[in-house]
Amino acid sequence: MKDLLYAITAGLVEDKSAIKITEDAPDEEGVIVFHLTVAPDDMGRVIGKQGRIAKALRTIMRAGATRKNIKVSVTIE
Repeated sequence: MKDLLYAITAGLVEDKSAIKITEDAPDEEGVIVFHLTVAPDDMGRVIGKQGRIAKALRTIMRAGATRKNIKVSVTIE
């Protein structure tokens, strides 16, 4: 799942070396939280107008997680 998030994000940003993804252990509900950090200049590209790109990114991650029978959440920092 981390590779999928990196691949999508790398296509959006200019500074690929600034992408940092950390993964939390599953909580009591079984949700794995991914924390995505990008360069400040690329933050707008990842969030998009009115958060549309961020919402689409989260939707794709949830769809991929469903195929593996896990639950994920993505936070953009």
